[in-house]
Amino acid sequence: MAKKSTYDASSISVLEGLEAVRKRPGMYIGSVSRKGLNHLIYEIVDNSVDEHLAGFCDRIEVTLEKDGSATIKDNGRGIPVGMHEKGMSAERLVFTTLHAGGKFDNSVYKTSGGLHGVGSSVVNALSEWLEIKVSREGCVHYDRYERGIPTVELENGLLPVIAKTKETGTWIRFLPDAEIFEKTRFSAAEVKSRLHETAYLNPNLTIVFKDLRDEEKETVTFHEPDGIVGYIRDLNKKKETIHEPVYLCGEADGIHVECAFQYVNEFHENVLGFCNNIYNAEGGTHLTGFKTVFTTVMNTYARELGILKEKDANFTGADIRNGMTAVVSIKHPAPRFEGQTKTKLDNQDASKATAKVVGDEVVRYFDRNLEVLKSVLSCAEKAAKIRKTEEKAKTNMLTKQKYSFDSNGKLANCESRDASKCEIFIVEGDSAGGSAKTARNRNFQAILPIRGKILNVEKASIDKVLANAEIKTMINAFGCGFSEGYGNDFDITKLRYDKIVIMADADVDGAHISTLLLTLFYRFMPDLIYEGHVYIAMPPLYKAMPSRGEEEYLYDDKALERYRKTHKGNFTLQRYKGLGEMDAEQLWETTLNPETRILKRVEIEDARMASDVTEMLMGSDVPPRKAFIYEHAQDAELDI
Repeated sequence: MAKKSTYDASSISVLEGLEAVRKRPGMYIGSVSRKGLNHLIYEIVDNSVDEHLAGFCDRIEVTLEKDGSATIKDNGRGIPVGMHEKGMSAERLVFTTLHAGGKFDNSVYKTSGGLHGVGSSVVNALSEWLEIKVSREGCVHYDRYERGIPTVELENGLLPVIAKTKETGTWIRFLPDAEIFEKTRFSAAEVKSRLHETAYLNPNLTIVFKDLRDEEKETVTFHEPDGIVGYIRDLNKKKETIHEPVYLCGEADGIHVECAFQYVNEFHENVLGFCNNIYNAEGGTHLTGFKTVFTTVMNTYARELGILKEKDANFTGADIRNGMTAVVSIKHPAPRFEGQTKTKLDNQDASKATAKVVGDEVVRYFDRNLEVLKSVLSCAEKAAKIRKTEEKAKTNMLTKQKYSFDSNGKLANCESRDASKCEIFIVEGDSAGGSAKTARNRNFQAILPIRGKILNVEKASIDKVLANAEIKTMINAFGCGFSEGYGNDFDITKLRYDKIVIMADADVDGAHISTLLLTLFYRFMPDLIYEGHVYIAMPPLYKAMPSRGEEEYLYDDKALERYRKTHKGNFTLQRYKGLGEMDAEQLWETTLNPETRILKRVEIEDARMASDVTEMLMGSDVPPRKAFIYEHAQDAELDI
């Protein structure tokens, strides 16, 4: 890649001033939850990665500091500090003005993850304070901001020099603003996952992660010279693989495309898309191009080899991708994303370029590797047979009148049919179900009792899942169908309830039932979680009855400790072992009444991590589960 050394103040373009970031942070970082908090680190890291892509940076250090701040350091060229035509240091322009950066000038960055030029200024605006040191042209320049406002006086419009140096690069440290974010403690696991992913996508880059917040310090170095082939191996390290990873790369229409895939002996597909090192959680046109051309090529091979006869229908895309793990990474000079958080790629030329490269290269590979081709087609053939069997099972299940929505004997439905107002409580056991039916508001609250523990869907085949009476009852009650690896019959617009509330006992068995239900929702109805419809009820553990004063419900042991300190033992304590022990009035007051209850909404911040943890904890492979339990034993909440 040709290097351009004239990355200076004139390289910085300006579109408009910094406005309203603190008022509407979600527009820029997605949310003010932990996911948005971690995104601040990613914005700064992405700028350093852009320097790497331009050929000027091979090391990035990310440190979670003891005081809650984060430091990101790179050895790139350093942000320009010279005088900009706008009358201030270019660095200050970058950190105080939306849409100011070097990413609008294609001669400076051929490809860039920081498309809109808002990352640095947004991080600055959402930080209690931010410090920056730029090592450039023999000097270390310093600047500091508080909630986006500069506090360092400029010297003739330029940053003060605090030291001499032979190094180049940028050092940024910032403290997230507690006025903005729900939580201000970064998730080390999620940050490490993102940094490791970045290392896989950039085989010549080294990323060092340090966590200095706790007594046991942690340092991890990520360097992956095998690139996305190493990523595929890592994703499949606990699975039975069918062949070695296949790597394809090429360029079309100025877009660089690389892809790696491998098949495993499982009934899931896992296809990840990246554009300019940014993970596109919702996919986009590059994945569409990849999937379309791969399906076409494999169906052509299937007919040439006689696996598909003339009368046979083509394999579906889902058939062909059954068991596939793939990473598709493109470098695009002018990407368009849906939203600043870049979850979905929108360029039509990305689809054409990906299809062209993958179409040509996969044919070249399979023409030379016939045994791998036959193994992949065998997976598709097996998936097609299972799909046809399961389509019959689904048809039978959905057409049997005894499982229709209104005739279901277990469901105590609500009177309203306005889904936006309705709630359904999934209750453990007939005893609690009876109390809940009596306690509820019949107008908008439905009660669905289930018997004991439902099937663990992580270990079961789809036909067993569909044969399970409790699961069939829930599918019919919700009204929106379900999705799985061979098609998608799920339609969120048909959901009959705005809130689906898991209401289990506050003990180990109740937690297990909740986990089984969440596994079902995550694997077969994930949009229920992604769109915020799944909740967990928080029934109280205790009822404290003082000799004087009002009775009080206590929801956990910490609340009990606080209560003991303020009441000095002058009270009677009732411990609830299950929801069935509460009378209808107590159940309404503590768990069902929207005015007084506590509900926890279930959210997924990292879909890939959620999938891995679900598979580890609920799957059939025991050793990884044991290792996880040993590692996290101190985090467990025990009911003894």
